[in-house]
Amino acid sequence: MSYYQYHVFFCTHQREDGTACCANHDAPVLLDYAKEQLKNLKLGGKGKCRINKSGCMDRCNKGPVIAIYPEGTWYRYKDKSDIDEIISEHLQEGRVVERLKI
Repeated sequence: MSYYQYHVFFCTHQREDGTACCANHDAPVLLDYAKEQLKNLKLGGKGKCRINKSGCMDRCNKGPVIAIYPEGTWYRYKDKSDIDEIISEHLQEGRVVERLKI
């Protein structure tokens, strides 16, 4: 078994030239929101979940994006309600959120 049940990577990359990137879609703010939700739900820590920011994951045209491992599921999201759905469905119940999957 891996150290975490789920490891979530949030792309928060900001492109200096102004082209499409996850940071242009409030990714850093929503990353902080997701971390706070995990803390409130007591879902973080060994054997549970870990959320990290990442650099560019090269899916800018789909963004903002997150990837959840170990299964390698990729999602796009727009707002806090999408993050809440990913947390409740995928991280708590183990079900892929098909409408957000890329």
